[in-house]
Amino acid sequence: MAKSVLGIIGGSGIYDLPGLGNVQEQRIASPWGDPSGPLRIGEIAGLPVVFLSRHDQGHRLSPSDINYRANIDVLKRAGVTDLVSLSACGSFKEELPPGSFILVDQFVDRTYRRESSFFGKGLVAHVSMAHPVSPLLRANLRDAATAEGITPHWGGTYVCMEGPQFSTYAESMTYKQLGYSVIGMTNMPEAKLAREAEICFATVAMVTDFDCWHPDHDAVTVQQIIKVLLANAEQAKKLVARLARDFSREHEPCPIGSDRALDTALITAPEARDPELIKKLDAVAGRVLGR
Repeated sequence: MAKSVLGIIGGSGIYDLPGLGNVQEQRIASPWGDPSGPLRIGEIAGLPVVFLSRHDQGHRLSPSDINYRANIDVLKRAGVTDLVSLSACGSFKEELPPGSFILVDQFVDRTYRRESSFFGKGLVAHVSMAHPVSPLLRANLRDAATAEGITPHWGGTYVCMEGPQFSTYAESMTYKQLGYSVIGMTNMPEAKLAREAEICFATVAMVTDFDCWHPDHDAVTVQQIIKVLLANAEQAKKLVARLARDFSREHEPCPIGSDRALDTALITAPEARDPELIKKLDAVAGRVLGR
C-alpha cells in the first residue's frame, strides 16, 4: 500500500500553511508549463504535506490565468495521493450564509478559456466524472471539521464560472433556480485534472458572500469579501491541521476508484499514440503507460 501524501491547494486568502514543519520550498519543472508558484513541502504530525498557493503570493494570478495542468502535474510529481482544494465562493442559499463551509459533492463546469485535460490528439482518454469528489477524503474532512468545532454542510453543487468578473444578476438567478449551492472560479478544471492524474480530490467551499441574487449582496465588492475571507482562512488552516493529524499514513483505496481512474480510460491504440505526448504524461499517467 502506498504512503499517504496530503496535498493542499490554498485559494484566495490562503497563501501559506502555518504549522507545516521541516519545510522545503521546491520549484518542480513541468512539461505543461509554469505552475502557480513553488511547492512548500513539509509535514504535519509526521504526515507528508505539500502546499501550493493557487493564485501565488500576493494573489498574482486570476482564475483564468492559472495553469491548472502544471499545478496538478507538479503535485503528482511531488507524490500527492490525496488533494484538498480550499476555495472561496459565493452562495445561492439562505441556509449557506457567509462563513459557511460546504463539502460539495458535485460540480458544473461553465469555464471556457482553460485547458481541461492532459490528453488529446495522439492519446485520447475518457475518465469518469460522474462522482467528481472522492467520498473517503470528503468524509475525513467532515470528521476533521467537526473535531475543530466547525459544522460543515454536507453535499452541494459548485458551479465554476470563468470570471474574473462576478456574475450578472440573470446568471446568478439562473444558477439559484437550478438548485446549485455555491459559485466559484477555480475548481474546474482542477477536479477534472486531478481525476486524470489519479489523485483523490475534495473541496472545502468557503462562503464569502451571497452572490448578487441576494438584495443585500447585489453589488459584491472585493472589499466586502476580504473580512469574511480572512476569517474563513483561519478556520481552514485549523481544519487542515486536524485533517493531517488524523489522516491515515497509508493511502486508503478510493471507494469510487479515483486513484485508478486510468485503468479503463485510454482508448487510443498503442501503435497510434504520440511519443511526445507520452513523455509529457510521465507523471500523470506513468502507472498505466509504463514510465
